[in-house]
Amino acid sequence: MTDASTDASLSGAEPRLTLWRALSSLGWRRACVMLLLGFAAGLPILLVFSTLSAWLRIEGVSRTEIGFFAWAGLSYTFKFIWAPLVDRLPLPFLDTLLGRRRSWILFAQLIVIAAILLAASASPADGLVVIAFATVMIGFGSATQDIALDAWRIDIAEDRLQALLVAIYQWGYRFGMIAAGAGALVMADYGGFPFAYGVLAGLMGIGVVGVFLAPEPARPQALGGGAEAIEGAVKGNPLGQAAAWLYSAVVAPFVDFIVRYRWIALLILTLIGAYRLNDFVLGFMAYPFYVDMGYTLSEIAAVSKIYGVVAMLAGAMLAGVAATRYGVYPVLLFGAIISVVSTFAFVWLAMIQPTEAVTTLDGVAFTPWPLAKDPSILYLTLAITVENVAIGWSGTALIAYMSSLTNRAFSATQYALFSSFYALPGKLFGGFSGIMVDGLGYASFFATTALIGAPAIVLVWIVMRWRAAREVASAPPQIS
Repeated sequence: MTDASTDASLSGAEPRLTLWRALSSLGWRRACVMLLLGFAAGLPILLVFSTLSAWLRIEGVSRTEIGFFAWAGLSYTFKFIWAPLVDRLPLPFLDTLLGRRRSWILFAQLIVIAAILLAASASPADGLVVIAFATVMIGFGSATQDIALDAWRIDIAEDRLQALLVAIYQWGYRFGMIAAGAGALVMADYGGFPFAYGVLAGLMGIGVVGVFLAPEPARPQALGGGAEAIEGAVKGNPLGQAAAWLYSAVVAPFVDFIVRYRWIALLILTLIGAYRLNDFVLGFMAYPFYVDMGYTLSEIAAVSKIYGVVAMLAGAMLAGVAATRYGVYPVLLFGAIISVVSTFAFVWLAMIQPTEAVTTLDGVAFTPWPLAKDPSILYLTLAITVENVAIGWSGTALIAYMSSLTNRAFSATQYALFSSFYALPGKLFGGFSGIMVDGLGYASFFATTALIGAPAIVLVWIVMRWRAAREVASAPPQIS
């Protein structure tokens, strides 16, 4: 693993990068390729979730059957299981033609394209099993593409450029989601969902172009985690070599991480799991909150889904630029702080218009917003601006930080583990968010989520202090 900031501490202060110098260091080719590949990564996910659900419901599929399709998304959670294969297994022909990283990205894209076309050829009325199989394959191919693409991103650029690369990736990713979300629904309204799926399969070709334009990163000469010693010990023994390959693919990535970070490894994993926890918990109740405040679906869509995405992408880009200039750790710390502070925008939004409770058609009492026009739209816009800029910033910071932790020899496996780990606590604790709202009310719930994010600030500060002490200990003595 390379660490640009550590190198700087050993050889003298490294000059801070401006945005132009950072893009020049990254290279316009890699920046453009990242945008194309990000688009291909963002496109399939809604075909496993909301767009698929809309299609099935329009075709009269029951809500119970639609709910079962959520299991197709488990590939994203458990992708670390087959990530070692992406790191170590060469694909026949493609590996020679494109290299390890690009061959796996292309292979995954071909799975996604074939699965989308298969879904387009079936009808929910008489081909639900086919669509279910196609959806599982879309999820598997998309998760595999994520594994290989994250590894390519980590391998292709040094640590100080990762945040900028992540910001570019997020822009492409969101464009892909828009194409598969709003774009697919518009196309389906005019030509039906099979037509929309066919167009989306064609748009995946943007990612294929990105693969052929992308440079292939060099493979690391050394592995780590004791893999070299074991492989040397069993040289000439076919059975031993097979066992050594399995060790280097599955065990060595985890051993390498523990060996490099020792006792601080547990603290790092805790930091990763806690860093976005408050965002996940808040996110589960954000849309019920908007509805209970009396905003219409059109108002929510315009402010949250359209303007909110722009605000989030702005936050992502700001974090990318800041990280190239000041380093990942200060940006990570600032992201943890603003993640907590921004939550109070929702506390303010929940408190500024107390009203009398009314009863919904379902007989459930809640406190609505009496002025779901002007000026309440302005209030909602202000809250979403603060929150989404913070989400964009902290998301970019965390991805760049996790990328910097990996050993380039195991980047696919280690990053897949980190990315699976950081989302798991949020999904587990998010399930209790409704109970919290019912017991505390919205204002107190949002204040509680802010407190949930506070430990991440402390954890980042501790890790920063540990890293600074390690750099001092490893620096050569000064010669006067």
